[in-house]
Amino acid sequence: MACTSSAALSSRTFALGGRTGDIEVLSPSEGFVAPLTRFAFALTLLGGVLVIVWLEREISTGIQQRIGPKYACPLVILQALADGTKLLFKENILPSRGNTRLFSIGQAIAVISILLSFSVIPFSSCLILANLNIGIFLWIAILSIAPIGILMSGYESNNKYSFLGGPRVAAQSISYEIPITLCVLSISLLAIR
Repeated sequence: MACTSSAALSSRTFALGGRTGDIEVLSPSEGFVAPLTRFAFALTLLGGVLVIVWLEREISTGIQQRIGPKYACPLVILQALADGTKLLFKENILPSRGNTRLFSIGQAIAVISILLSFSVIPFSSCLILANLNIGIFLWIAILSIAPIGILMSGYESNNKYSFLGGPRVAAQSISYEIPITLCVLSISLLAIR
């Protein structure tokens, strides 16, 4: 669906389970304020993440009685960047005794299912990747595939600790998915009425 003008959008309504409501559209005079607000919100989130990383490192330093990263750079701001760079260039480790092909496929299934779940989330009125009537149910179904990939990777690593850890993580994921599914389905049933 392509973006339309604000005059055309303001007269349209959306339907949610039989209910209709007006779409809130910014006037042309507010067009400059909205991007600045979004940018300020993104900067606030980024600053919050940096503060949380800094607090986590300071608390870990105090608990573990070590020097910590505060001597690496001022206020640990660059430490998060260094950790991200290290993560990007980390070596891809494949098990030597296990089935490497199925091990890699299991990891791919877990990551792809999580990335696919973003396809049904509308990010704005112009940025909708998949406009489906069953979006929330498809979201639940796609996220339910991730534990299968975790089980495959744990089993195919041919390691007793991974073999025990795979079902543990899969059970933890499923135990989180059941309450979320029940909450989402109850809200969906209320919206249908």
